[in-house]
Amino acid sequence: MLNFISFLIQGIQPFLVPICFVIAWTVIILVFLNLWTATKATVKTAQKMHKVPCHNCQFFTNNYRLKCTVNPYVANTEEAIGCKDYQSN
Repeated sequence: MLNFISFLIQGIQPFLVPICFVIAWTVIILVFLNLWTATKATVKTAQKMHKVPCHNCQFFTNNYRLKCTVNPYVANTEEAIGCKDYQSN
């Protein structure tokens, strides 16, 4: 039994370095792809949120309890992008 295990280890040993090399680079590439995807999603969300006009509206109170006197549930969300009650300061 010990001879078989020794023979098996000697048979696999030449393939371990290439297999570990491929696995290591695959993990590195997957990490960078994940970071790239997360960065793209964050930039897309930030661009969308910069279109929210609430901070320039006269009904915006800048109070965390009541953000907007006209539409308090919609204020500072994506739903406020096309707000019909928006009036510039």
